Amino acid sequence: MTAQTSRRRGRPPRAESADTRDRILAAARAQFSERGYEKTSVRGIAKAAGVDPALVHHYFGTKEQVFEAAIEDSVAPAISAADSVADGPLDGVGERLTRFFFGVWENPATRTSLLAVVRSAVNNETAAAVFRHLVAAQLLRRIAGELDAPDAELRAELAAAQLVGTAMLRYVIKVEPLASAEPEQIVARLAPVVQLHLTGS
Repeated sequence: MTAQTSRRRGRPPRAESADTRDRILAAARAQFSERGYEKTSVRGIAKAAGVDPALVHHYFGTKEQVFEAAIEDSVAPAISAADSVADGPLDGVGERLTRFFFGVWENPATRTSLLAVVRSAVNNETAAAVFRHLVAAQLLRRIAGELDAPDAELRAELAAAQLVGTAMLRYVIKVEPLASAEPEQIVARLAPVVQLHLTGS
């Protein structure tokens, strides 16, 4: 038995494993973004990644677990950087949050994952749960924790509704002229409204 044959039958080298995992995640993000959660299958992800479906199950398990990994692997690092939103005076938190939110959407590296979540969350509870975890648990609660108000969580959620609704129209439904507007123009229009939700009386 040659060394090459032995390696083929054993566990793949670490570098090869990492490359395969990354290809599966990239294919999953593209499939979920284009087709939504319900219409995406493990078999379709495997075909797009150029691997056997058994490898998808090997690395991630179920379709739900593939979805969570694909989304969080891409979006969570950006969401985790949201501490900077809560830092600073409260009278500027609306602009910081709005600028941060659309900065993530305008970044091609994270937009595909966000599209996958938003398109899927509308009609699938699994996707909705992932969306709640990323947005509510990791971002909104940080903002709410800085607000000196008894209804801080409601305020943060209303601000998020303003931002997510705009993102839906701009990036998913692509309503014009919103879809083609400059990001700075959107930030300038939305930031005062978000600020009002967060700190207004």
